[in-house]
Amino acid sequence: MSRDLKYTRNIGIAAHIDAGKTTTTERILYYAGVSHKIGEVHEGAATMDWMAQEQERGITITSAATTVFWNYRGNKYQVNVIDTPGHVDFTVEVNRSLRVLDGLVFLFSAVDGVEPQSETNWRLANNYNVPRIGFVNKMDRSGADFLKVVKQVRDMLGSHAVPLQIPIGAEDNFKGVVDLINFRGVVWNEHDKGMTFTEVPIPDDLVAEATEWREKLLEAVAEYDDTLMEKFFDDPTTITEREVLDALRQATLAGKIVPMTCGSSFKNKGVQTMLDYVMELLPSPVDSKGVVGTNPNTGEEVLVKPDVKEPFAALAFKIATDPFVGRLCFIRVYSGNLEAGSYVHNMRSDNKERISRIFQMHANKQNPIPNVGAGDIAAVVGFKDIKTGDTLCDEKNPIVLESMVFPEPVIGLAIEPKTQADVDKLGMALGKLAEEDPTFRVNSDEETGQTVISGMGELHLDIIMDRLKREFKVEVNQGAPQVAYKEAITGSVQHRETYKKQTGGRGKFADIQVIISPADDNKEGLQFVNEITGGAIPREFIPSVEKGFAAAMANGVLAGYPLTSLKVRLIDGSFHAVDSDALSFEIAAKSAYREALPKARPVLLEPIMKIEILTPEENMGDVIGDMNRRRGQLQGMDTRNGSQVIKAMVPLSEMFGYVTQLRTITSGRATSTMEFDHYEEAPRNVQDEVVAKSKGRVKGAIA
Repeated sequence: MSRDLKYTRNIGIAAHIDAGKTTTTERILYYAGVSHKIGEVHEGAATMDWMAQEQERGITITSAATTVFWNYRGNKYQVNVIDTPGHVDFTVEVNRSLRVLDGLVFLFSAVDGVEPQSETNWRLANNYNVPRIGFVNKMDRSGADFLKVVKQVRDMLGSHAVPLQIPIGAEDNFKGVVDLINFRGVVWNEHDKGMTFTEVPIPDDLVAEATEWREKLLEAVAEYDDTLMEKFFDDPTTITEREVLDALRQATLAGKIVPMTCGSSFKNKGVQTMLDYVMELLPSPVDSKGVVGTNPNTGEEVLVKPDVKEPFAALAFKIATDPFVGRLCFIRVYSGNLEAGSYVHNMRSDNKERISRIFQMHANKQNPIPNVGAGDIAAVVGFKDIKTGDTLCDEKNPIVLESMVFPEPVIGLAIEPKTQADVDKLGMALGKLAEEDPTFRVNSDEETGQTVISGMGELHLDIIMDRLKREFKVEVNQGAPQVAYKEAITGSVQHRETYKKQTGGRGKFADIQVIISPADDNKEGLQFVNEITGGAIPREFIPSVEKGFAAAMANGVLAGYPLTSLKVRLIDGSFHAVDSDALSFEIAAKSAYREALPKARPVLLEPIMKIEILTPEENMGDVIGDMNRRRGQLQGMDTRNGSQVIKAMVPLSEMFGYVTQLRTITSGRATSTMEFDHYEEAPRNVQDEVVAKSKGRVKGAIA
């Protein structure tokens, strides 16, 4: 299976919900000959949306991987495509896909332009420095405007978007494009679903505009090639297609330019040209000089080169459960070669894992392959313990690749099995779901004995509940959604805690004096400072004090919610030569936390969501009035395609059931998107209500 890596592309397709990602992926499968029938999202027949929930709702929930082959200029390219979800509740799927991709096709709707989730996904792509090309879809829709979207990509996303085409016709009359690189007209043929195109003269009314945009394109790429720059100033007509493409590729790989193309996936126009540009402009695994990992033994940075002869190193980026082959682990191989039946070393667990079989994925179907090499994406089975973000490597050449950071869940739901028979099944099902999705958490509330599941939003938990019922056949009762509050302190307090326990024989003794205050510069977690001098507390007991405070932070003193950050300075203390031990100091720290924190002005923090509402102008007053009632803070207003865009920050606790309410106010004409932004101190009345509720919950549990 040895092949030239420069003909491999690992790409993702990302966009806001409803921009046409899955439809575009379906066209890619069709044109590449993988599927002989085009599956449509609106008919619930899309290949990549294989989950029942995806087909019913017409949205993508999990990122699906597939492999296609594309012939371009006499070479056969292998393209690993990942179709990612657009809904904000499933941003984790985009995040982990971008971590392992080399390039990205970013879709925009020609009507709606840059939408909120486009901005979120664009930021994620910036974090991972993923080169991308833009594809403006839905050019056949009324209100489509390619150049307006290009301007938005520049202004709103702060990128250097450069059109490679301008459309011929628009809306119902959209039939082709002017290719600015070759300066010719291209019209796709209807009879073979756009497989082929006809070259046509540039329409007279477009010649001036096309000339202007071609100059802008040449000017943008000339910066990346001195020869091109000279030709551009001397005689632009001598510039060849190859020179433009080479300079454009350099600029795209460096992230300096975002080439923009357009089309209509649904009407089979422009997807093939976009695919040709993927081969031409987006990176192959060898274009990056490699990824940087860390040697766990020395702490030194190591460059992992994309070469099958190097030692094996791969990153597990997704765990999925398949009814036929069991647990699948999706891996991106960065170097070396892995054969079915061989062993790999998991750096997190420090254990060996046997990989019994390797599959090339096509949505939820698998094709077995004998091995997988550097630069490729595949799924493996047979392992015992692999989690998302684990580094798998050769035992003799240990290396740790940078893992992924996932956001904390903001919404919880109490659930319980309906029958005794469901108890064990529920535990196993939740374990599998939590393994697949790092933003889904399961906790047991010690005080009430309830199982609480947490996720990124109402839709996220809704899908989880649906999967429990369908996939795992578990019936559960559910409570009302709960907000994942946090706690913090705003004041400083000095406290002395002495722990004494005298029983027959050896007793317990620990004495500590601490200053508790908010952490410096909003640092997360526990900031522990040891200021003990003169051996007032023996050195071996200090870590136990830190451990006690760290454990106590899981429960705040107001309503039992976790404390986000805390600074503890251990300034003095004493010990007993016989009775003091590590456990005594840990218990003393926990008691000091409980006693001192109520005096440090504790406050409740609530999650604040960023919301964007698209509404007709006549409903604007009602929508804003409703937002004010929900303690929303308006951030700005804008117009987009004749609709009003309202941006606001609003507490999550006020937003349950908002979508239904918004539909009622606007007779179903408005839409909204919401994502978590930050935590903020809750107003006094909200804090009192939450505290009262938490005390009632505990009383009920004890009774």
